[in-house]
Amino acid sequence: MLLITCPWCGPRDETEYHYGGQAHVPYPENPAGLTDEEWAAYVFYRDNPKGEFAERWMHGTGCRRWFNVLRDTATHEVLASYRPDEPRPGGTR
Repeated sequence: MLLITCPWCGPRDETEYHYGGQAHVPYPENPAGLTDEEWAAYVFYRDNPKGEFAERWMHGTGCRRWFNVLRDTATHEVLASYRPDEPRPGGTR
């Protein structure tokens, strides 16, 4: 099990959270102008690195807020958690 620290509620077991996918994915400026292939790439295709990865999580049984977690996908170690309005610790991905 993962121990994830909610920026508002503190450390909690991963069963209290819902995974929301890759963090820091910008919404297209003009979604209506995208081709089907571009829209599919935005909706379905995400990075899948081995190592550090920024993810979105929601504290479903706590404050119900979304936040970001920096996690190592190889070891599952949670490296940091931070609010959506804060920059990613140590980088921008």
